Amino acid sequence: MIIKWTSRIIALCLLGFALPFYFGYGNPLPFSSPTYSIWENVSLLMLPLIFLGLILGWRYPKFGGLMIIFSSLIITIGNLLVDGNLSVNFLISFIPGILYLISSLKSK
Repeated sequence: MIIKWTSRIIALCLLGFALPFYFGYGNPLPFSSPTYSIWENVSLLMLPLIFLGLILGWRYPKFGGLMIIFSSLIITIGNLLVDGNLSVNFLISFIPGILYLISSLKSK
């Protein structure tokens, strides 16, 4: 019960903090601007999946957790390959994803 509500509270905090940055980026639609690099377009494709996973995790914690982890993993690995650095920003999204998965295992 504590893990479930901890993951939900963290997910709400992440949504409340990250959504304004996502929409404040300018045009958050991928492939809509020729100035975006391929890596920026991939990130713009994965971020809505992370947001959707954070929301869906409330009702379907296993599915939401997997969405968050796989989308964050794609962004993290791509960022490491393209830019050569490990961005801590997307590693934070692993926390509610893992907690959603743990809570789904505990509920069975």
